Parts: sequence; structure tokens; C-alpha cells
Amino acid sequence: MAILAEGNTSAREDAGTFWVKASGAGLRDIGEAGFIQCLFEPILRGMSHKSLPDDKVRSVLQSAVCDRSSGLAPSVESFMHAYLLSLPGVEFVGHAHPIAFLSLMCLEEAGQFADQRLFPDEIVCCGAASAFVPYVDPGLPLARAVQESVESYYHAKAELPKTIWLQNHGLIAVGRTTAEVMSAMLMSEKSSQVRLGALSTGRKLQPLSQEQVARIHTRPDESYRQKMLFITETH
Repeated sequence: MAILAEGNTSAREDAGTFWVKASGAGLRDIGEAGFIQCLFEPILRGMSHKSLPDDKVRSVLQSAVCDRSSGLAPSVESFMHAYLLSLPGVEFVGHAHPIAFLSLMCLEEAGQFADQRLFPDEIVCCGAASAFVPYVDPGLPLARAVQESVESYYHAKAELPKTIWLQNHGLIAVGRTTAEVMSAMLMSEKSSQVRLGALSTGRKLQPLSQEQVARIHTRPDESYRQKMLFITETH
């Protein structure tokens, strides 16, 4: 998922703090020393401001660091991570720029694809649809755009999205366990390869109907498969 160093990930520690990739740390080969513990409150409060200059953004992030002796700074995407980790049932967040998926996000129809599903396992691992975010500047603007998209998705579907598609940027997956996040990310990359392969034939794409998607999404046996797929140690 992390081709070079790009991407970031996070995990809730408790009601007040979370761990997030430090700025400049490479996700591809990151270890414990590459993560930094932060307070939710200053970052979520910072999101409430209509506009913050870059120096104020850095100040907000630094004020949230629990152990300032480390000398590390939180990723600029910590705003997005803090917001998502504050949602019910979200304990882990993964964000990466997989090749096939990013190729899909660079197509004009990317937003339309977010509401489609091509095969049952995509529904099981990635949800019945994905929230979609048109391209916006990374950092605080992206966090606000993600919040708007997730809230719109919840209002329409009465559930939170498992995956969030970022136009011309990448993929976000959320879950209760690391396995749930990884399942959504890996299946998103697989479905992107399938979609790109189908589109390359020049033939018309045939996604599943909304009725077919709803059926898979609510089948008891598929819910059982989810529980088995998503079981993992969380810390």
C-alpha cells in the first residue's frame, strides 16, 4: 500500500488520545519510533475554525503532542485522523495511495464509481458504497472535506462508510481492528484492478444493482464472514 514513504495511519489509545504517524516518517518501513501520541481536543477544536494559516496549523498540532521531548511533529493529516477516530466504532484509520486505486481516482468518473460495487467481496470488505471527496488541499482543508463527506454519507445511508475515496489523492479505510482496515484497503485495490481491467476492454461496465448490493450487505452469512475476517489483535 505504501509504495515509497507516502500515506499515514492512526490508532485510538483511549478517550482522550490517539497515535498517528509522525511527520516525515516513512510508512513503508515505519516502526514504533515513527508514531506520536496526541490529544484529540486541541486538534478537533482547531477544525472548528473557519480558517487557519499554516503557522497556526503547525501550532495547533504541536500543542496536541503528549510527549514533546520526542522532538517529533504529528502528520499534517492528524486533523483527518482525529476526526475519524472520534466516530463511533472507529479504532484504526489507514490512508495510502495504492497504484491501481489512485489510477481510478484520476478518472473523471471517479465520483460515480464510489456508489457502485462490482462483486460481493467488495461489499463485505468495503461496505455497500464509499464516501467520496473531490480533490482538496491536504491537511486541515482535507479533514473538513472528509467530515462533510462522511456526514453526508451517514445522513443518506444511516451508517458510517468503511472506505473514503479521495479524488486525485488516495484511499482512507476505517475500522474497529487492524484486520478490518487492511481488508478494506486490500479489497479496494483489488476492485480497482478489476474495474480498470474491465474498462480497458472498451465494453460497458456492469456493476451490481442496488438491490443486489443491499442483499449482500444484509445477509447473515456475510456478516459472519466479516466477523471472521476482521478478528485481530488490536494493540
